[in-house]
Order: sequence, then C-alpha cells, then structure tokens
Amino acid sequence: MAERRAGERPCRLYANALGIIARARGMSGLAAETGVKRQQLYRALSADGNPTLETLTKVVKALGFRLAAQRERAEAA
Repeated sequence: MAERRAGERPCRLYANALGIIARARGMSGLAAETGVKRQQLYRALSADGNPTLETLTKVVKALGFRLAAQRERAEAA
C-alpha cells in the first residue's frame, strides 16, 4: 500500500486491504460481528468498493484495528 498506482484513490486501497484481511478471517463472522450483510461487505471491501465511513469503522474495529487522523505536515508559523 505504500506506493499508489496512478489514478487510484487511497480510500479504495485501504478498503481493498481490509477486504483481504476480512476474507482471511472469515466474512460470515465479520458480518455477524458488525451487523453488516456479508454481500455488502464483499462489495464495500473489494478493489472497486467505496465503503461508507460507518461500515469502515465497524470493520476496522471488528478486525482489531483503529482509525486515526494525523496532520499531514506542520503549518508554517
């Protein structure tokens, strides 16, 4: 994920990476834990997926991760 392909949005890369982890752990269990339908998870966490922030937050938490925001660079004084 460190290198981005031209024209690809980071959100889709993150969603796809989470999808790989989710499929390895089991989509049915993840669906039960998050309350999101299995088919919706497959769509949202695919290479072409575009998950809502709500879905992304549920998935990240269920997988044992957390989302964090970090300032990209310091502002000039």
